[in-house]
Amino acid sequence: MEDGKVIYPSAIVLAGGRSSRMGRPKALLPFDGVPLIVHIVSMLRDVVGDVIVVAAPGQDLPALPVRIVRDEVPHQGPVGGICYGLRAARGEAAFVTSCDSAFLNPDVIARLFEARAGYDVVVPHWAGRLQPLHAVYVATVLPQLEAQLARGELRPVSLFERVPTLRIEEDELRRIDPGGWSVFNMNTPEDYARALERWREIHHAGSPIACTVELFGVARLLSRMSTLPLTLPPGATFGEVFSALAERVPALVGTVITPEGDRLVEGFACNVNGLAFVRGAWERVHPGDAIVIFSADAGG
Repeated sequence: MEDGKVIYPSAIVLAGGRSSRMGRPKALLPFDGVPLIVHIVSMLRDVVGDVIVVAAPGQDLPALPVRIVRDEVPHQGPVGGICYGLRAARGEAAFVTSCDSAFLNPDVIARLFEARAGYDVVVPHWAGRLQPLHAVYVATVLPQLEAQLARGELRPVSLFERVPTLRIEEDELRRIDPGGWSVFNMNTPEDYARALERWREIHHAGSPIACTVELFGVARLLSRMSTLPLTLPPGATFGEVFSALAERVPALVGTVITPEGDRLVEGFACNVNGLAFVRGAWERVHPGDAIVIFSADAGG
C-alpha cells in the first residue's frame, strides 16, 4: 500500500520487436508529448513497484526510471521477452505488456493480479483472441518458457496449454473497460493515428494544445534554434501554428512563413508525427503533435 494505492509486484514492458509493419520503432513514437515508452512506463510506475523494460541488443531508448534488460538472443519474439523479463522481476508475479499499449487501465491490471490465486497465467480473451501481451505471469513458469525457447516455440499461447491458466472473458473485461482499449495495440501507422485521435478525445477536449515544432535547414539557420514548444488555444489550426511561429521568430517571416503569417512559403513543407504532411492551414493541430518544418526542395 502506498499513499492509499495498492502497488502490485512487477510489470514487464516488451520493447524489442522489429516494428516492421509500423516502419519505425514503436517505442519512440510521439504520444502525448513524450516517446510512447515513456508514456507507458509512467503509467505503470503508479500501479506496480518494479518495472522492467526488455529491449533488443543495442536498441536505443530514452532515459527511463526503470531497469532495462536486453534480449539474450535477439528476435525470439514475445516468449523471449517474457522469459528475460521474468528472470529479472523482483515480484513473484508480473504483468506483461508491449511498448505499443497506450491505454493501460489500472483497474484491468488490478483484476488480473487479483485473479491469479491458483493459476500460473491470467490472460484476457478479447475479440475472439487471447491477449498474451496483456497478461499476468507467475515466475514459476520460467522453466516452461526456457524449454519453449530451446525448442524454438515462440508463441506465448503454447504456454497456456501446459500450465494452469485463467481466461478473463470479454464480458468481464467489458465491465471494467467497455471499449477494450486497454488491449489495443498499434501495429500499423493507421493504428497509431487511431490511438492518437482516441487519446485526444479522452484527455484534451477543450484544453489548450501543447505541441512542439522542430526546424530544419534554412528555418533552423534563420531562427538559430532547433525546437520550439508552443501552446495554442483549443481547436487551433496549422495556420495558428504558423502565426505563433511568426510572432515568436520574426526572422522566419518572408522566407519560411508568408508575410501574412498564416502559411508556409512555397518550397517549405510541414510534417506531423512523422505520419502525414500538412496540406492546408485549416487542418487541426492536436495535443502532443510533433511538427517538423523543412525545405521541401532539399528533401529535409
